[in-house]
This record gives sequence, C-alpha cells and structure tokens, in this order.
Amino acid sequence: MDKLRMQSSNGVEDNITKIAQLFPDCVTETVDERSGQPKHLIDFEKLKQNLSDSVISERAERYQFTWPDKSKAILLANSPINATLRPCREDSVDFDNTQNLYIEGDNLDVLKCLKETYLHKVKMIYIDPPYNTGNDFVYEDDFAQSSEEYLANSGQFDEQGNRMFTNAESNGRFHTDWLNMIYPRLKVARDLLTDDGVIFISIDDNEIENLRKVCDEVFGEQNFLATFVWEKRTSRENRKVFSTNHEYILCFAKKKNIFEPTRGSLPYTEDILKRYTNPDNDHRGKWQSVALTVQGGHGTPSQFYDIITPNGRTIKLPSGLCWRYTEKKLKELIDDGRIYFGKEGNNVPRLKLYLCEIEQGVTPHTLWLANEVGTNDIAKKNLVSLFDSIACFDTPKPISLINRLLQISNNKEAIILDFFSGSATTAHAVMQLNSEDGGNRKFIMVQLPEKTDEKSEAFKAGYKNICEIGKERIRRAGKKIKEESPLTTQDLDTGFRVLKLDSTNMQDIYYSPKDISQADLFSQVDNVKPDRTGEDLLFQVMLELGATLDSKIETTTVAGKTIYNVAEGYLVACFDPDVTDDVVKAIAQMQPAYAVLRDTSMKDDSTATNFEQIFKTYSPDTVTKIL
Repeated sequence: MDKLRMQSSNGVEDNITKIAQLFPDCVTETVDERSGQPKHLIDFEKLKQNLSDSVISERAERYQFTWPDKSKAILLANSPINATLRPCREDSVDFDNTQNLYIEGDNLDVLKCLKETYLHKVKMIYIDPPYNTGNDFVYEDDFAQSSEEYLANSGQFDEQGNRMFTNAESNGRFHTDWLNMIYPRLKVARDLLTDDGVIFISIDDNEIENLRKVCDEVFGEQNFLATFVWEKRTSRENRKVFSTNHEYILCFAKKKNIFEPTRGSLPYTEDILKRYTNPDNDHRGKWQSVALTVQGGHGTPSQFYDIITPNGRTIKLPSGLCWRYTEKKLKELIDDGRIYFGKEGNNVPRLKLYLCEIEQGVTPHTLWLANEVGTNDIAKKNLVSLFDSIACFDTPKPISLINRLLQISNNKEAIILDFFSGSATTAHAVMQLNSEDGGNRKFIMVQLPEKTDEKSEAFKAGYKNICEIGKERIRRAGKKIKEESPLTTQDLDTGFRVLKLDSTNMQDIYYSPKDISQADLFSQVDNVKPDRTGEDLLFQVMLELGATLDSKIETTTVAGKTIYNVAEGYLVACFDPDVTDDVVKAIAQMQPAYAVLRDTSMKDDSTATNFEQIFKTYSPDTVTKIL
C-alpha cells in the first residue's frame, strides 16, 4: 500500500518536472538543507540558452510589467500548503444529493486545495474582488513569512485576532499590495479552467490597467476577449467632480481559439424582435431590411450599375458606394423575393434578413446598459426584499448581470466558480438560469468569513460574517426559485454542501525512546488529529485522489465499522479502528478503483498480513492507500 501525501501539490516541483521533460540538460540536483533529501533545481542560464539564439543580459532593457515582491507572489502561487476542507452538514442544504459547493476560507488556500481535483474542469469563473479604494483590505498575504507560517497567518490581525489591513494610498504600496493579492489567486485559478473556459473579473478605474497587465501575463495577451463597460447606476452623484456611473468586466479565455466557436449568444430582446415584421406576407416569415449599398473603395466593376425598380424607376448609386452584390447575383435575389422595393415597389432596394434564418441569438456587445442587466441599486433592493427588508449587503451585483455572463459561457452542464462570492449573487444566478432553461450548472462559491460591521443591519440581524449572509441567501433564493420554477422539484438543484478550510487532518507524532518501546511503536502511533471525524478524513482523501467534492457518498456498516463508498466505487474507505478480515474482504468485494484505510486500523498482525492477499483475490486492480 502507498502512503497518501495529504497536502496540496507543489507547483514548483510540477513546473520543474515539465521543464525536465523538454530540457533535461537544464535540470540539476542538490540536497535540501532541511530534509537532507535530493532536490531538483533549474539551471536558468542553460534554459535561456535553449530558448534563445543569444542570451539576454539581465541588465538589458525590455518591456515587462513588474512591482515589488512580484517574484514572491509567483512563489506563493506555487508553494504547497498543509490544509484541508472539512464538511459541515449542519450548515448545508441537501448535503447528500446536491452538486453545489459553498467553501469558507481564504480563497488562495482553497484554490490550492481544489487544484488537483478540479484541474481543467471549471467552464466559467466570475470574480468581484475587493476594489482598491484605500478602505479596509482583508486579503493581505505576508511575504516575509515561510509557507508554514503563512498557513497559520495569511494576513494581519488586530489584538482581538481579527484579520484586517488598511490599504491606504499613503502607505506607499497602494498598488503593490493589491497586485500581490490578486496575482497568485489568478495564477492558481487559471489551471482550473477548461480549454474552452472563460473568466470574467469585475473591476473599477483604480486597478483596471494593472489588472489587464496581470491577466495578459497569467492568461496570455492573445487570450484577451473584451472589456465590458457596465452602467452600474443611473442616478447622478453631484457631490463629486465627476459622477462615475460605470464599472468594467474584464474577460479572458483560457484558449481563445477554442472558446470563440463555443461562445454563447444572447437571447433576442423585445426591442430587437419588434424590428421583424412581414408586411408583404413573405412565406419565410418575419424579416427586417438592411441597406444594399457598401463602401465602394474595394468594389469590383461588376458592383457598379443602375437598378430598375418593379415600377420602372431607375436607382443610381450614391457617390462613393457600390452595391453589395453583382448584377447577376442581385437578379437571383430579386427573383427569390429577398429584395424589398417598398410597399409601392418604387423605393431604393433593401436586403431582407429573415428571423428564421439568422443565428438563434444576438452577438454580445461591450456596452451593457442598466436597462439590460440591472444596477447596484436594483440588486440591493432585490436582496433587501429577499431578506425581509434587511439591507445586509451594500453593493451586490444584479442577478441579470451574472445571468448574461452565464449565457456567454454557453454550457448548461458547466461548473461555475466564484472565489470572491460575497453575497452569493453568482450562486443565485446559476440556480435561477437553471430553473429557466433546464440547465444543470453547478456552482462553487468561495468566501473568506470576514466579520460584518457591528453597526451594520446584517450584524444586528444575526449575521456575524459574510459567509452567513451568502449561505442564507442561497437558502432563501433556492426556496423561492423552486416555488416559482416551471420545472419539477427533483429536476432543480438548489442545495449546497458547506466545506470549511482548516489545517490538515494529520499531525506530526514524536516520541522519545524513554516514552515508548520499539515493540509498541507502530501499534500506538496515530497521526490523525483527535478532533477529526471519518468524514473529515474522507474529504481530504477525495481531494488527493481526484474525487470531486460533490461526489455521491454512500455508507454501509460491516462488523460495526463504517465504510464510505464515493462515486459508485471510485473510492471506498474505512477509518475506524480494529478493522478485521471481514471488513477488508467487504471493501475488496466492492472492487473500487481506490481503497483507503488508516495505518493504525488493522485489528491485529493477522489482518495486516492478510490485507494484500485479500485484495489480490477479490479485487486485484484496486489501488490501496493508507493514511
């Protein structure tokens, strides 16, 4: 049996392995000072030589985007953590059946926990990160600490233990601290996207330029799709020099050439549909007309001619224009009834575009007006209504705005990730759209349990942190959607599994020779923390062995021991003590892909001796693991 690693992957080691496959001569070996184990390093001078016909001097001037501590931000994105996600049934809704996830914790650590299991599985990411306004800023990563210290202290704390950092413009690191926060999170998140995946990021004027440069580096400048301008408010702010009525949504693809053919269209609006009529009773149905003339600069001689209308009027080309079609092609269109000369047959001809023949939807434009996708004010009023007149969140995004992003991402079976979930608008929008089009989109919400202001209405109503607001919104929205949806109840998933970021389930065990005899050592050593349950251990094992956190989990009891069956036999585990041959045999007979037990689970030496033989007999293809 192999020992489980029980920590997140090491991004540096992964990258070194990839480079070694391409350039083996660029990898050298040294000894780790702490562990004494061999360690691989990159010879960057050799790597440069492999990638260039002339070595670039370190002092040579070249275009680059950098800031203080950028190299440490890259290191932070790649460094592993000893953390896990613990299930919380009491906060969840329909825990055993839902495919939706709500995860509480620092989103960088959560993304690292998700990385291996959800690699290339997320179709769309939407985030609304904290804007750099000089106000309180809680995602401060301390680059002076080691990775171990970072897990225990990934921000600054006040005397009461509350994490808080004021990112005032006067601190001299106004942009630097924000960049150091966003860069590693985007770098890890990119790996989660499918090849046809897309990310949307809300931002304002303070960091739009820096965010674009960061995304150019993380996702590749060639994968930039658009910057959408959203009219977030319609009222005028008269107390300021200028009334800012807009924000931006930056959009990048994982791979632009793969995303573009899959891009979803937006549904026709009433205003668009009103343009289509059928005044001449055309058998092809409703149509609208467009001009037949185009700019003449690139026209061929065959596109310059006079047109005679059905009633004999001669139509000459205006200066600088030519006809869209040659005279021969135009005659074919006229004979087919596709050219309109007006009610009396005497007007300038126009081309008929039929509703039944055009793409089933419209191409998204980059200016999103309030009457199309809503405003902050509308979103706040809707949230207040949902929470019985309590204003629990100041600037939520409107559901209709997120709904548009979901339509553009264009996959009814998609996993949707929001790792700055706030009031959980994204989760609400996913459930709402599923109820309208029968989709089976799944959401993963990630939110730091940031405390609410004690003076706020939310705090007075009993919501002590933002996660409590988000979870309650999903509960209320899910109930309302089910009541109003035309779909049957069983077709609509409005539940969610709550998981909470915590330190690893495993602890280091140390004994001095005087504490325990050699003979008793292996029978007494147990490196699982005493407060962790079997389900806690199961979810950490699921992460390591690639079982998604929404997997179906069934439990059975054999000889008084609980056996977990994940994803219909993908993973079977038992974490109880005193496991006998009967329990091992029951697990083997399920023929799982993976079987996992604790290293101290075996009842006696006989069971430990028989373990391998039992699996060879009943399930030789099963991979057995211990923790």
